[in-house]
Amino acid sequence: MTGAPEKKSRETKPVVPVVCAIIERGPKFLAARRAPGQSNAGLWEFPGGKVHAEETPSDALVRELREELGFDVKPAASLSSNRHSYPWISIELIPFVCTIVNGEPEPREHAEIRWVDEKEALELEWAEADKPILREYLTLLKNRNG
Repeated sequence: MTGAPEKKSRETKPVVPVVCAIIERGPKFLAARRAPGQSNAGLWEFPGGKVHAEETPSDALVRELREELGFDVKPAASLSSNRHSYPWISIELIPFVCTIVNGEPEPREHAEIRWVDEKEALELEWAEADKPILREYLTLLKNRNG
């Protein structure tokens, strides 16, 4: 019996939905540095985390920020999501611009948090998945501020 050779299927990782928050305070926004021992250790990111099966992205964002940084936010606007594959995971990063409604951020799971402006943000070393989000947000700021 002869037939066409079997095509090898390329193993692909499932895409994990992950939310992140761009938390604004005046002309600055919050950046969080990944802790040692975590994936992307030492790199900067917008804080957030994985969306559980029973959650909406905005609900996941509120939960993650309460758990990781100890404060509550109100998601105000969403930006374009970004798919990125790291060697260990493929994610769809879903960003929201947010404001704080209760509490003050404290780095429970991050090595450091910092309020930064555009210039300061561009000097930080960001995780690859966060870079397109940062670019879109900075463009939004320029358009908003004229």
